[in-house]
This record gives sequence, structure tokens and C-alpha cells, in this order.
Amino acid sequence: MREIKIETASQTYPVYIGEALFESLKASFTGELKRYSKLLVVTDQHVSSLHREKMEQFLSEFQNVSWFVTPNGEAAKTFSVYEVGITKAIEAGLDRKSALLAFGGGVIGDLGGMIAATYMRGIPFYQFPTTVLAHDSAVGGKVAINHPLGKNLVGNFYQPEAVVYDTSLLATLSAREMRSGFAELIKHALISDSSFLKSLEGDFASEADLYGKSLPLFLEKGIAVKADIVKQDETEQGVRAFLNFGHTFGHALEAFGGFERFLHGEAIIYGMLYALRLSKKLTGLDFEMAPFEDWLVSLGYETKLPQDVPFEAIYENMLHDKKTTFGEITFVLLREVGSLTLQTISQEVLEETFTQFKEGGDA
Repeated sequence: MREIKIETASQTYPVYIGEALFESLKASFTGELKRYSKLLVVTDQHVSSLHREKMEQFLSEFQNVSWFVTPNGEAAKTFSVYEVGITKAIEAGLDRKSALLAFGGGVIGDLGGMIAATYMRGIPFYQFPTTVLAHDSAVGGKVAINHPLGKNLVGNFYQPEAVVYDTSLLATLSAREMRSGFAELIKHALISDSSFLKSLEGDFASEADLYGKSLPLFLEKGIAVKADIVKQDETEQGVRAFLNFGHTFGHALEAFGGFERFLHGEAIIYGMLYALRLSKKLTGLDFEMAPFEDWLVSLGYETKLPQDVPFEAIYENMLHDKKTTFGEITFVLLREVGSLTLQTISQEVLEETFTQFKEGGDA
């Protein structure tokens, strides 16, 4: 087991990462959780069917535990499900000395954190991530739900008390879910340094490698990259925006697909490919697209933008992005791997690059 400290202006907390943490941390966490009057575990149907028994065993010495089981996927990050979660907390009798445990992937972490942040103006919560994607989303305190016009438009910055990342749970993930989460690891490499990216490309040559023993080591490195940025800028007033590399376009694509067609990481891959093309055009980025895209294909990613995706819809969705102000769309761009900048981009350049991307061309 490894421990990483996340330091922010509002709170410092640990991230525990390793295998079989439910067993190794049970004794210490039993004492910690007994200081709460009641617990509410938020999870989805899929995680409940696979891992509920593990969590129940972990909490076996705690008497006042309620469960809120949501639909799977982005369907859980809606106003209606959020309201049901608040109702569940009220019906379970949670008070200000209660705590919430978000047990699942990025969606559950976002939803559970949003419930915790707003119930009685805020109760403590813990992240128990179960996916590769959650190595990113569980750390840093961003919690939110979606609006039909955009992703994560209703939310808060609200840090957890701790993150317990048992990597043995990742073995049950489908290849598609593994790839979705791995996309955020690729992002962390692109925004940090070229050696990280080269290491990823060297250790992961095929879909099967995503299940290899080296993955937890890279997840730890990804968390460290995010921790360093969050320490500098907790509420995204500056450098934390760099963590959104690929997300302006990616979130717009997710919204276009009704938050069902594309998994988050699938959309972010498209978003990063688009942002790389913009970077080559606008910042002079020297980056070989062809070998990078070949590597992505070897891992099972789609890199050709579907022909039915219209620029007009994506542009409209990007106007609702959180970085958009005064009607001007701002992108995180690379000057080089590990060196980033924020740049406002005209509709003309966005459309021109979109057309090149859709036609399979380089910038």
C-alpha cells in the first residue's frame, strides 16, 4: 500500500492506493468511521452487484449504514437522481455528524460528492473509487451533476476526507471501461512530461497490457501529477485549468451523444486529438500525430471522428463549457509536452480544424 498526501488550501487528506485495501485498512477505518452517527453508501447497480459484499464486510462493525444504489453510467448524474439521493439521506436520518461513502467510478464520485457537499450545507465524504478513470476524478474535490446542455455545469469544489483506491477491484472492468480511464492517464502524461508519455507507450502496447501489473504504478504517478496541480490551484483560478486538456471538445462530444453514446474517456481521446491539432496550428507544437494515433489504435481506441458529428452542435456545446466567458471559447493547448497555455480561439479556426480532423487530416 502507498499513501499520497493531497494538500489544498481547504484541506489535506490521504490517498491510499494498493491491492486488498478493504482488508488491510479495515481496522484503522473502523475507528475513524465510528466517529460518525450514520453512513450513507452511494454506488451504482453494476458496482453493487460486483462489490457490495466487500463494502458490507468492510463496514461490518458499523451499525447505522444505509445504501443508495443509482442507475449505471452518466444517467446517475442528473437532477432527478441527485434529488432521490438527497431524499434518501433525509429518510435515513443523516445529520451533520454523518458521512457519505462514494463507492464507484467517476460518476458516483461526482454525484456522491455533490450530495455530500449540499446536504445540510455539507457533510464529510470518502471516495472509494472502483475504476481507472476515478484515479483522476476521485482526487481534487470537483463534484457535480450534468445539465442537458453541458457536463458538470452544476457543482462545487468539495474535498473528501480520504480516498481509498483498492486496485484489485479494477480486474472486473471491461476493456472499454479500462480504456476510458486510461485516457485520463494519457492526459496526465501529455500535460506533465515526455518521459511519462514514453513510459506509457513502452509499457502498454495492446489492450491486454491495460490489465498488467504496472498499471497501479502509473496510476500513482497520474495521481501525483494531479496532486501537484491541485496544491497550486484548488478552485481552478489558474493552472488547474490545464487538467482540462482535451475536455472542452470532449465534454461537448459527450453532450452531443446524450451522455450515453461515448464514455468519458472515449470523448476525451477525441478531445485531445482535436486539441493537439489546434496546438500544432496555433502554438507551434512539434508533435508526430501519426505514431501517437497508431498507438491509440493498438490499445483499441477510435481516433477517426464519426461522420455524423456536426460542427454546429459541438460548437454550441462548447459555448456552455465552464472555461467559456464573454462568449469566447478557451482551449488548453500544448506548446510542447508538459508545457501548456490557455488560448481563446475563433469560431473560424475551430471549424477549420474540426473539418481537418473529421477528414482525417493533420493540422
